[in-house]
Amino acid sequence: MPQQSQTRNWFAWLLVISFSSSCFAGARHFTSIYEATTSAPGTFEIENWVTWERMSDPVHADQVAFRHEVEIGISDRFQASIYLADWSYTRAAHDSGWTFSDAALELIYNFTNPVINPVGLSVYQEIKAGDRLLEWESRLIAQKNLGRLILAYNATLEAVWEGNDLAERTGEFQQAIGASYEISPQMSVGLELLHEFVFPGWDDDRHTRNVFVGPNVSYRRGSWFVTVTGLVQATSTKGEPDFQLRTIFGIAL
Repeated sequence: MPQQSQTRNWFAWLLVISFSSSCFAGARHFTSIYEATTSAPGTFEIENWVTWERMSDPVHADQVAFRHEVEIGISDRFQASIYLADWSYTRAAHDSGWTFSDAALELIYNFTNPVINPVGLSVYQEIKAGDRLLEWESRLIAQKNLGRLILAYNATLEAVWEGNDLAERTGEFQQAIGASYEISPQMSVGLELLHEFVFPGWDDDRHTRNVFVGPNVSYRRGSWFVTVTGLVQATSTKGEPDFQLRTIFGIAL
């Protein structure tokens, strides 16, 4: 009897791990916040991002940015993604047109599971390169699943070199928190909040602080999902979007 009980316990443990992997890996509950879970080994997913930003100060402008990403599950804990292209269209009073920005490599390694451990933890590294652009981004990802409620936190440090000879340097530290509640196995709704500290030239003389907050909704069915987030600027920073709407559509191959 004790051996049978132990066997049942191991079987239940495996079910929990399988359930958490199948339900929470792959589909995104957020668009500005990363989750700690990673894709299953050997899986491929294509994600297309569309972000619309509207700015009114110092000039009125609209920008629509596109990203095409291929996500690959390397192991039970390791995931890699390739950004094939980041490009955008900007419409302004005196300057409109298409721009290619960059391509990038993204790596995520998971340490603990957000369902069976006290907190799920992962680390993220991204390197991005383009025409007169180099960006290095490191991120700590924390997540906790409480039944249908998913809580996530990201702390991100970003370094950017751009311009001729990559002489222009900018640093940014960002904290982001989000909550998403699963109304059903197919749909979730939630909230995202971003707090940015921008350091032009790695100097804090300007004391640039940005806060963006807004709701999100995620729908998944079969091998595909779509997640949408609308964020408004809660601060009054010139040169930052007043409103941004991001949609991510993903499909597993």
